[in-house]
Amino acid sequence: MTTHGGTQSSDKASSPVHSDASPAKSETLAGDATHLPVTASPGSTAGQDERGRRNKLTLLPLTFLIFFEVAGGPYGAEPAVQAGGPLLALLGFLVFPFIWAVPESLVTAELSTAMPGNGGYVLWVHTAFGPLAASLMGTWKYACAAAGAAAFPALFSDYLTRVLPAVSGSGAGRAATIVTFNVALTLLSYTGLGVVGWTAVALGVAALSPFAVMVAAAAPKIRPRRWGATAKVRDWKLLLNTLFWNLNGWDSVSTMAGEMDRPERTLPSALVSAVCIGSLGYLLPLLAATGAVDAPPEAWGDGYFADAAGVIAGKWLKYWIEAGAAVSSVGLYSATVSSAAYLLSGMAELGHIPSLFSSRAPVFGTPWASITATGAVALGMSFLSFDSIVAVTNFLYGLGMLLELAAFLWLRARRPDMPRPYRVPTGTGTAGAAAVCAVPAAFLVAVMAVAGWEVCAASAGFTVVGVAVYYAMALCRARGCVKFGRPEGGGSGVVSS
Repeated sequence: MTTHGGTQSSDKASSPVHSDASPAKSETLAGDATHLPVTASPGSTAGQDERGRRNKLTLLPLTFLIFFEVAGGPYGAEPAVQAGGPLLALLGFLVFPFIWAVPESLVTAELSTAMPGNGGYVLWVHTAFGPLAASLMGTWKYACAAAGAAAFPALFSDYLTRVLPAVSGSGAGRAATIVTFNVALTLLSYTGLGVVGWTAVALGVAALSPFAVMVAAAAPKIRPRRWGATAKVRDWKLLLNTLFWNLNGWDSVSTMAGEMDRPERTLPSALVSAVCIGSLGYLLPLLAATGAVDAPPEAWGDGYFADAAGVIAGKWLKYWIEAGAAVSSVGLYSATVSSAAYLLSGMAELGHIPSLFSSRAPVFGTPWASITATGAVALGMSFLSFDSIVAVTNFLYGLGMLLELAAFLWLRARRPDMPRPYRVPTGTGTAGAAAVCAVPAAFLVAVMAVAGWEVCAASAGFTVVGVAVYYAMALCRARGCVKFGRPEGGGSGVVSS
């Protein structure tokens, strides 16, 4: 992924709006959304106070926020070896970033810099297909983010159990740990993405450092012949879901575009850096562990990296990696909750949900209601079982990504002159853009095709909920019982300051 060929040098690059853009005509809900002007959300305007400008996300914190929204380190990659053996796992983590992560990042960079408002993909779909599609997108993605965030307090408690047995089981100790974890990191989110981002930098270094030591210690013990082994019974469903789960989410950062410092420059560079760190963060430890440890594929369950580190260098490295896993869960939770909260804020700015969710706290300028709601949802779901929820969120994420890719192609075709500070280097036509989307779309269909009927039924239920929320909000708007930013179908459809 490169930014050199795709960045347009223009004196308008810092703004997503043409200086000579004509005012929008009033639109109905059934109107053509592609005629709506693209404007920045309140979170991205230049009229913020000095405190808000100082709290903007810069390159390094943004890079690590993206890293934690997607990966957080190689923890969780072990089932790929279990499902297919070292050869298929290594090939998967070598090839998958190019056929999935890079195209998804390119699309995210173009659309986020063209429309740098909070809400991200909801804003793109709203502009392309109108408010109903955007409301569905918001429901799908928020369900994915909330369920994903809810897994990390429980995961942290599981890692802490290895040191403090008192928090094991389902007793008061575990509940107190989960609640404390959730409340503390939700409070951290109130301080703004600048603080959360720099915290992510420190957590990223802490999470990755034991793996750097493991790779160095494993180097003289590697036997390349071990990389060619495959599982006797290959579980393609587990392999695909593991790759997808560990390398999706590159578009999540788009919901915070309104909080970035110069997103037209910062976001593409951060995505390039995060793709490199995340991909190498999976591949190098897998190369080291599978090459240095003579273990059968069936031994590679969750957490086996710690056991492999113990074989390679001793128990001290095993414990270090276990501690790094706990640190990684902190970063993963912070990044996921922030992304989900700013998604709610962006939806409120677009008029999809009440304007309360775009309200900003006076001290830090953060969307306090959205952060509070997301923290509460994640806390409530932290006590549930996530075996089936993971499969459902993968399916919902696939639906959302297909809609994103469709919006990308639609806007390329219908709004070719829309200012794009970063443009995917595919030429001016839609054929190149379609080629970028073809392989990711095919992979999404493959992952969704292996889902069982229970997953399809649950995803259909979430879709029904999304439609119901849309019409319930429309009814509230018509009766004036709830305050909204502005009607979805009138004006630009995007609230400007």
